[in-house]
Amino acid sequence: MPRAGGGRRILRALLAVALVVSLALSGWNGWQLYRSPAGGLLIDRATAEIGPAMDAALARHATEERIAARLRALLDAQPRNWLAIEAVEAVAAERDIALPDPLAARIDTLRQADHGLLARGGACLSCMWDAGQCTLSTLVACRAPVELTPLGDLAGLARAGAARAAGRDVDEVELALSAVGLAAVAAGPATLGTSLTIKAGAGLGKAAWQMGRISPAMTARLSRAARQGIDWSRLGEVRRPGDLAALIRPGALAPAATAMRAAGRLRTVLGVPGALHVFSRLDTPAEATRAARAAETLGAGTVGRLEILGKARFLRATLRLADEVWWTLGALGAALAALMGLVWSTLASAGLRRARRSAALR
Repeated sequence: MPRAGGGRRILRALLAVALVVSLALSGWNGWQLYRSPAGGLLIDRATAEIGPAMDAALARHATEERIAARLRALLDAQPRNWLAIEAVEAVAAERDIALPDPLAARIDTLRQADHGLLARGGACLSCMWDAGQCTLSTLVACRAPVELTPLGDLAGLARAGAARAAGRDVDEVELALSAVGLAAVAAGPATLGTSLTIKAGAGLGKAAWQMGRISPAMTARLSRAARQGIDWSRLGEVRRPGDLAALIRPGALAPAATAMRAAGRLRTVLGVPGALHVFSRLDTPAEATRAARAAETLGAGTVGRLEILGKARFLRATLRLADEVWWTLGALGAALAALMGLVWSTLASAGLRRARRSAALR
């Protein structure tokens, strides 16, 4: 019996040590999570993991009912976004989902009406007159040669300076995009091509702004960058890209540059219409960066997956739980197991002692 009692004491001591170690490990991992950005619960998936995660999400949500409902909503919108409609049709074909006959007939009828020669010509004239009237289809044919060239950044800064001098409202978004684009041009070859991506993104951003396709949240961030990152009183001094360095605060402009770098990456992969469509759904530079990573993995399937999954699920598929979360959960599980073992051992010992006393009294 003494040997059995000694064994139980050793077991309880080991369980106590395991409990303390497990709690210490869970506390350490919890502290690491607390110190990491945004709590650190979610981190970017590896590029190779994004495709399978997106496919798994699509398998759950790309049902016949959801695809049909999304197509009906897109067909009811004015103007109709044929880029999105055709992307959703591609998802249906990819998953061997047949559209209901009435819906398929409606798509064909509206496609012929919207893509007729007269309709296309009228839409192009409207787009050339007012960028706010452009659709994704007419933008490239009618305005892209003007809107996506690097020639307007100096003019954008000059317009902002003239508006400020005359006491008029300054277009803060155009100012931020012009400053970011011009700074990218000034950076030149030293950035090993990164500045070219930012410049392309700034051009895309200007087209999106003129079309009214930048989200309110992203608009607010770009406006803040213009207010905090540029010395407005010296706008009139900028004559060439190199002059910009004297009146910008790179740290305050960094979020805008991050967003435009992501926009440039989207444009490289998806082309102008696809990039505009995706960028218009994004609210923060971090979202834009995650969307660009997804597009570089998914390619032409990006728009269809965004339409079916929605922005929240689409972006969630680019993230995973940090390793520290799993380690914390594992350590807490080990601590709980050790605690239960201690409780069981203590209760068992107390039961045995009580049984011995009862036997001795008899």
